[in-house]
Amino acid sequence: MTKEGLIAATMREEDSDEEGIRPEKLADFIGQEQLREALSIAMAAAKKRGIPLDHTLFSGPPGLGKTTLAHIISREMGAAIHCTSGPVLEKAGDLAAILTLVHEGDVLFIDEIHRLPTVVEEILYPAMEDFRIDVMIGEGPSARSIKIDIAPFTLIGATTRVGLLGSPFRDRFGMIYRLNPYTGGELARIVRRSARILALPITEKGSLEIAQRSRGTPRIANRLLRRVGDYALVRGDGKIDEDLADQALTMLGVDRTGLDEVDRRILRVIIEDFGGGPVGVKTIAISIGEDVRTIEEVYEPYLIQAGFVKRTPQGREATPAARSHIHHKWW
Repeated sequence: MTKEGLIAATMREEDSDEEGIRPEKLADFIGQEQLREALSIAMAAAKKRGIPLDHTLFSGPPGLGKTTLAHIISREMGAAIHCTSGPVLEKAGDLAAILTLVHEGDVLFIDEIHRLPTVVEEILYPAMEDFRIDVMIGEGPSARSIKIDIAPFTLIGATTRVGLLGSPFRDRFGMIYRLNPYTGGELARIVRRSARILALPITEKGSLEIAQRSRGTPRIANRLLRRVGDYALVRGDGKIDEDLADQALTMLGVDRTGLDEVDRRILRVIIEDFGGGPVGVKTIAISIGEDVRTIEEVYEPYLIQAGFVKRTPQGREATPAARSHIHHKWW
């Protein structure tokens, strides 16, 4: 794994064992307190009424637990879950094939739901409201539409870009929740819980050191925990304390604010090559050899949240905090 990939919150192949450390019950889910309480009440009410949970949309940056919550809902509602993603559903027939297999109360989870083609999205309108789908039979003048009833189900959508969902589609969700970045304390609790599951001895300060460099994201925290665990096994006595965590993460190029080498290259380009900005994102992408979309979706959001970069109509500008950070030899 490259240094560039270490702090990317998107799901990667090396995170394939993430399933084993995901909480299985809402009570074990750390953070997002208001969301958890609202979801708990909604699920309890649906159970008492004997009906499926209302359609639910989770939004927020990657790695915060949207998929985990979908699985928790299916488990606590005693329902099966059918998982797919927006880019996979290319034709209306792809979605119709899944919906006809859904049983009453089941959960249909669509990740990256903002990437659904319009023709597929429109199939979901009657499915969500009336639990039926309209399917076209035949071609040309002889083509006709038939209505197929489907079992009442719960649609759970996950999106990192809720603004890309059209209003008619978004309004059909009964519950819309946004997941926000986690605090250092919440991430430290997540790290300690994951360390127990992975049988990695860790001190409280060691977990806090990892948490503070995890960009407010549980997925990144768990990924860093594994890499620090490897370092502790090879270079230490197997126990993760504050000093060892600092040594391991510094070796991996992750500084104390959670920036990695690509983040720092972006800041250097803006500060050293373009006098602090403003400079266009395409120019930045060419300068560091990265894709524009990767910069906009993976790196830039955190740099803005951390107060290192600001967007202006003319382009990106580095803040005084960025200048101070980039000139400080953190290693």
